[in-house]
Parts: sequence; structure tokens; C-alpha cells
Amino acid sequence: MTNDARTSSNEDVVAQLRQRPKEKPVLVRLPGLVAISVYMLMVAAFTTVIAVKSGTHMFLLILPVFFVAGALGLLKLRRWAWILTLAAVALMAGSCLWLYSSQHSFRFLVQGLVNLVFFLYLVRTDVRESLK
Repeated sequence: MTNDARTSSNEDVVAQLRQRPKEKPVLVRLPGLVAISVYMLMVAAFTTVIAVKSGTHMFLLILPVFFVAGALGLLKLRRWAWILTLAAVALMAGSCLWLYSSQHSFRFLVQGLVNLVFFLYLVRTDVRESLK
């Protein structure tokens, strides 16, 4: 009697699993995380090139380490990487928009707005819930 109950419950579980539609992986459902990670890697590369070329701001070589760590951790859906990337994007948005207000260069406006869009994407509820 116990064997029959186990068999029927196992068959029910298998039937329920087969009926569920297969869910897409999280990174496929949230393509913005991949785009933000690629953006952070590009920012790290540009920051490294600027720091090496100018030679006067060698302390800027610390920042690309955090940018790369945040980008790779974000691809692995880590909460610490989300916090690191969120802080970086928010600070970059603020600094770029401040530079636009003082220098009136269009590229700072565009970069500030892109960072602001990434910030707004990262604070979405479904993005926060998908992190480990």
C-alpha cells in the first residue's frame, strides 16, 4: 500500500514537471545585465588607457579592478556585484552630468544619460529579485 502511494505521487510530480513550460535562464530574461557588464568592461579599458597615457593619475588604475569585478560578478548574478555596479553607475552618472553642466560638452551629457538609464534598469524589482 505504501509502495503504490509513492509510485502514484512520483508519477504526479513527473506529470506536473512535464506540463510546466521551461523557463529561460535568468541572463536571457534580463539582457540588460549582459549589456551593463560589457559597458563596465569598456569603461575599465578606457580608464586604464587614460591613466597610462596621462601618467599623472596613476591612482585611477584602482578603479578598473572594481569595474571588472563588478561586471564579472554581475554576470554570475551576485548581489555584491550588483551593489558595486549600481554605485559605479550612479557615481559616473552624477560626475558626467556635472561635467556637462560645467563644460557644456555633449559627450558628457550622453554618457551621463546612458549611466542614468543603466542605474534605473539595475534598481528594477525583477533584477533585484534574480540576484543571489
